[in-house]
Amino acid sequence: MIGRILVALAFALAAATPGVAASPQQQRGKTFALNNCARCHSVDRVSPSPLKIAPPFRILHKRYPIETIAEALAEGMYTGHPTMPAFQLEPDQIGDLLAYLKTLE
Repeated sequence: MIGRILVALAFALAAATPGVAASPQQQRGKTFALNNCARCHSVDRVSPSPLKIAPPFRILHKRYPIETIAEALAEGMYTGHPTMPAFQLEPDQIGDLLAYLKTLE
């Protein structure tokens, strides 16, 4: 009985953990998102975006296949929500961020 309770608790904690980044690449992507995006976007699985018009990262895969975002990140993202700053990522940053975004699907 106690074993089942512990297993259930472990699953509940795993499901509630926002944006678990397991690999070094995913961790770098999460760090990038926290440092560069979290001021406006929710970058985890549960919290609302601080800026209401900025979509939470956890829903981006419902709007766009994550792989297609790579080109926009490489060329420079100049659109998004109206107050989003323009930015351009380096190839390694793109891979890291996409790896993290996939953990939020």
